[in-house]
Amino acid sequence: MTADLIVLIHFAFILFVIFGGILVMKWRKCIWLHLPAVVWGVLLELFGGFCPLTTLENVLRHHSDSEPYSSGFIEHYIIPLIYPTGLTREIQIILGITVIIINLLIYTLIFKKRTNQAKKDD
Repeated sequence: MTADLIVLIHFAFILFVIFGGILVMKWRKCIWLHLPAVVWGVLLELFGGFCPLTTLENVLRHHSDSEPYSSGFIEHYIIPLIYPTGLTREIQIILGITVIIINLLIYTLIFKKRTNQAKKDD
């Protein structure tokens, strides 16, 4: 089903937002994809809203006579597995801040590695 493919893409995007900096360590040009993805993901968490992939999945489910859902992807698929009840705006904000912290740590490692490499090359 096409909607299920969108779910997989959506989940992969979320993982890329959180951990994509690790790919940047290996392939530096990924930074141009990763940084905008992080900004998008963090803004959605901090300010609320729905990702267009959620809307696309709902439309595809509607056209295939599957049941669409009214909440966002995270609330529908991920949160029930990790946090079955009680998702609040405060928790979403904490998740957004956590994404920022994870990526700051990864990019700090990248910067230090690059700085150390530059010192060795001199």
